[in-house]
Amino acid sequence: MIISVPIQIIDLHGDSYHPLVEIMVNNNPYTLVLDTGASKTAFDHDILLQSDAGGAIQASERVSTGLGTTNMASSTAIIEEIKVGDLYISNFEVAVLDLSTINIAYRQLNHPEVLGVLGGDILMKYKAVIDYGKKKLSFHTRSKQKAPLVKRGS
Repeated sequence: MIISVPIQIIDLHGDSYHPLVEIMVNNNPYTLVLDTGASKTAFDHDILLQSDAGGAIQASERVSTGLGTTNMASSTAIIEEIKVGDLYISNFEVAVLDLSTINIAYRQLNHPEVLGVLGGDILMKYKAVIDYGKKKLSFHTRSKQKAPLVKRGS
């Protein structure tokens, strides 16, 4: 089964772009950046604390790389429910990082604040395809199998 959702592509400086996707986290709407270079989906620490989006944040022994550094401390949180269009993901572990610099830059460019990034963990698991021309993100999931019909009494 293919699940497709619209994406918004924002222009950062006239020659660089970020695709954004709307999601629901525990029935609350948020925006994420599609980040094919991020190995793991990550949410901003401060937004997560101030919202109804996440579970308990726990320190992680892993050190996050990327985002211009090789020694960023990270935490994790188990998110009860993430919904991207009709794709439901339950009890999913996300990295929790300080992503405030992204939102500072977005505010300066009059773009919406984002909860974080949708990374390779979800993109790979659901065989995601980003179609920039059609401005859509598609996930490939196993189709739901119907339970066999059972005849009652003869």
